[in-house]
Amino acid sequence: MLIRTPEAFAPLPSDITPRRVWQQRRRLVQAAAAGVALPAAGGVAAQSGKPERKLPAQASAFNTMEKQTPYKDVTSYNNFYEFGLDKGDPVRTAGALKTRPWTVSIEGAVGKPMTLGIEDLLKLAPMEERVYRMRCVEGWSMVIPWIGYSLSALIRKVEPTGQAKFVEFVTLNDSAQMPGLRSSVLAWPYVEGLRMDEANHPLTLLSFGLYGELLPNQNGAPLRLVVPWKYGFKSSKSLVKIRFVEKQPLTSWNRSAPQEYGFYSNVNPEVDHPRWSQATERRIGEDGFLGRKRATLMLNGYADQVAGLYTGMDLRRQF
Repeated sequence: MLIRTPEAFAPLPSDITPRRVWQQRRRLVQAAAAGVALPAAGGVAAQSGKPERKLPAQASAFNTMEKQTPYKDVTSYNNFYEFGLDKGDPVRTAGALKTRPWTVSIEGAVGKPMTLGIEDLLKLAPMEERVYRMRCVEGWSMVIPWIGYSLSALIRKVEPTGQAKFVEFVTLNDSAQMPGLRSSVLAWPYVEGLRMDEANHPLTLLSFGLYGELLPNQNGAPLRLVVPWKYGFKSSKSLVKIRFVEKQPLTSWNRSAPQEYGFYSNVNPEVDHPRWSQATERRIGEDGFLGRKRATLMLNGYADQVAGLYTGMDLRRQF
């Protein structure tokens, strides 16, 4: 199969801003020029340094042996639109997020609906350190040592019923703490979803930390989803609700731009984004701005583990 390669002079995918984002920025610039007061960006957050609390974990059998992305890059180059549209915004603006106390409600088609505090969730199952490849739909990637346990441990605890075909994930929606919610780029709160077999797969991680410590706010504190064979936006941050449903959830990016962001969002180098190729990627902290890009791996390199989930599906049409 022929895979199109971008021209050498083409802009990096990570430099290409989504249409609705640049439209929002243009409105902000116009408002500033007109003298309209804009929300302050805030100072550099305390979370820009390493958090103090350690999070012990055992090594995992799922680890990739690739070189890990430096902590500084992992915690300062982020997509977290609730805290701003630029990659450097979350590390500057997320410091005010209060992650204690914190509760997550588990609802819908389950035999045991419940609301769990973050401390209860931390003790629900043994913690593992899992070094996963992560790839952004914009064309950049990282290798991150996450701390957490398989989401399936929580799923077993709430006992889904036969009506549970999908799992919907809802993130915090608090404009007092999240300045990016003033943007109209997406309809808030941020919503994502997985099929039940995807959610139950042992690679699907409920993460509470990285690099042996609690998650920094800008990385999705106090808990987030990590689905390593999908593009990064499927890994919802700062979760407050997990809902088991019968019908496929309408996810935020699929709702905003269905022609660009499908429900499955599996990493597939043969399916281009409408505005750039997905055939190659740039590894943050390693390849450099002018460094040679690497080939994107099918299912982000996890095909041996997860390809069976999609047997019989057309992964170009069901993207």
